[in-house]
Amino acid sequence: MSEPPGATATLPEAPTADEPSRSLTAQRVLPLRRPGRWIVTAVVLVLVAQFVHGLVTNPFYQWDRWSYWFLRPTILDGLLITLEVTAYSAVLGLAGGIVLALARLSKSPVLRAVSWTYVWALRSIPLIVVLIFLYNFSALYKTLSVGIPFGPAFFTFDESRLATDMVVAVIGLSLNEAAYAAEVVRGGILSVDQGQHEAAAALGLPKGYQFRRIVFPQALRSIIPNYVNQLIGLIKGTSLVFYVSLLDLFGSAQTMGSTYPGDIVPLLLVVTVWYLILTSVVSVVQFYVERHYARGATRSLPPTPLQKLRTGLSDLRARIRREAAI
Repeated sequence: MSEPPGATATLPEAPTADEPSRSLTAQRVLPLRRPGRWIVTAVVLVLVAQFVHGLVTNPFYQWDRWSYWFLRPTILDGLLITLEVTAYSAVLGLAGGIVLALARLSKSPVLRAVSWTYVWALRSIPLIVVLIFLYNFSALYKTLSVGIPFGPAFFTFDESRLATDMVVAVIGLSLNEAAYAAEVVRGGILSVDQGQHEAAAALGLPKGYQFRRIVFPQALRSIIPNYVNQLIGLIKGTSLVFYVSLLDLFGSAQTMGSTYPGDIVPLLLVVTVWYLILTSVVSVVQFYVERHYARGATRSLPPTPLQKLRTGLSDLRARIRREAAI
C-alpha cells in the first residue's frame, strides 16, 4: 500500500548497543556446583578437628610440663648449639660444594674422577656413620702432619686436641653437605643457557672472568633456592650430633629425659616444636629468595602472604556488595 503524499514513515526504534536486553539482565549466573569437593572438604575438616581436639585434651602429652621445659636454659643452650652447627656447616658445605662442582665440570679427568667419587661415596654413606667415624678418628691417626710425601714432616698436630665435639660435628656435617651441595651447584651451572657461554667466549673474556661475572650470577637463580631448601634437611640432620657427645637441642632433651623419665613425651614435643619453628623460618626465607630470583624469569611474581590476604579481603567485600545489591 502506498503512503499518501507528504506523510512520513515511522520506523521502530532499534535497541542501542549499550543497553542490555531485559531478558539478559534478569538472568543470574550461578557457579557450577561441585558436591564432591564439599564432601571431601567436610571430611578433612572433621578429621583435623578430631586431631586437634585429641592433641589438646589428651593428658598423655602433659602440656603443663611442655610449657615448663620449652624455655628452660638447658633447652635454649642446646638450641644455640644447633644454630651454630647449622650455620658453620651450611657455609662450609656450600663452599665445598662449589669446589666439587667446578672439579666435576673441569676438563681434567683426574679432578672429574675425584669429585665424582667423593659425591658418590658421601651420598652413599649414612651421616651417622660419618660422624661416628670422625669421632673415633684419633684411634686411627694419633697425630696429623704436613710435609713431603714419604719424607720428613714440617708440622705435626695432635689430633685429639683439635678434634673437639663441635669440630667433629661441623666437619662431619660439612663433608656430607658438600656432596649434596655439589650437585645443586652443578645443576645450577648447567641450567645457564649455552649461548651465554658462547657469547662470553666470543668476547675473548678470560675463563675465570666468564664464570664470576656471567655464568655464576645466572646460576644463582637456580642454586640459592635449591640450597635454601637443602638447609631444612641440614637443620634436622644436626640432631645426629648427639651421638658424638655434642649436646644440641635434641641431645639436651635426651639428657633431661634420662634425668626425668616422666617428662620424656613433653621433652620430645619441645624438640618437635622448636624444629618446626626453625624449619618454618627457613621456609619463609626460601619463599622470598625464590620470589627474588624469579624476577625476569616469570611474567608476574607470586603474591606474598600479605598480598594474598589483601586480595582475599577485597574479594570478600566485593562479594558482599554484590549480594546486597541483588
